[in-house]
Amino acid sequence: MSEKNSEPTVHILVPKMEVASATDVEALCSKHGISIENLPRIRVTDHALIPIGPKVGDIIKVFRQSPTTGDESLYYRLVVE
Repeated sequence: MSEKNSEPTVHILVPKMEVASATDVEALCSKHGISIENLPRIRVTDHALIPIGPKVGDIIKVFRQSPTTGDESLYYRLVVE
């Protein structure tokens, strides 16, 4: 198996991810009237997070592309232990 094929973040089904800025998180929470604790969670040990190296408590922005329309959607996840 080649090195590229064993890397989970280069798989076509793994969406692009990045750590959200404080401004993004504040805008998200105020727009939807939620707190950070209400966000869906992702474990810090998730292999897709390895390249960005988040810490517990960070918020991850997940960019997903629809397989049917091709439109990109933005999702947020709270990094937990």
